[in-house]
Amino acid sequence: MRDVRSVVGMSEPRISDLLEAASVRAVPVVRGVADERLGDPTPCAEYSVRELVNHLTHVVVGFQAYAAKGQADFSTTPDYIGDDPDWRARFTAEARKLVDAWAAPGADEGTAGQLGLPARTLGQMALLDLLVHAWDLAVATGQDFEPDPVVVAALEPAVARMAPMAREWKAFGDPAPVPADASPFERLLATTGRDPRPAAP
Repeated sequence: MRDVRSVVGMSEPRISDLLEAASVRAVPVVRGVADERLGDPTPCAEYSVRELVNHLTHVVVGFQAYAAKGQADFSTTPDYIGDDPDWRARFTAEARKLVDAWAAPGADEGTAGQLGLPARTLGQMALLDLLVHAWDLAVATGQDFEPDPVVVAALEPAVARMAPMAREWKAFGDPAPVPADASPFERLLATTGRDPRPAAP
């Protein structure tokens, strides 16, 4: 893995480098989800653990298409878990494909997707899902999660910029209270509407 810290001095780190850094932290969380926890609630009130794993997997698959300037259907979410005992390995493989897709020349240039959004914005959306939903799953299943600080720093201005649109789309809730000693990641979580210091499940 390329050390994303080597690009901190750049004005805009490559989306693929950031996605790789985020996936390194997210994949162990997904792999650490026990089958008996799949029905448990998560900080995303509308999702159980199973539903959130399926959602995150669908994001990882769909945003591969956006990197190639293709289309993705998010109107429904397939059940990637189903009765497949290897669903964790599939997520790992799809996360690798996501990184590779965004590493292709021109992936983060121009526009993409049904709405013709800037490709880099779409890459940041995938990055945010990997970061925040890994935390959601860790909280829901009692796992530790330490975000990559470079990923958090790269997302902070993007999340602030996305927030009004994300709230219109109901992707973010209203901003949550932020503790005075909040970390940058806790501030980011609060911007998305999450309690950055939830009680243990």
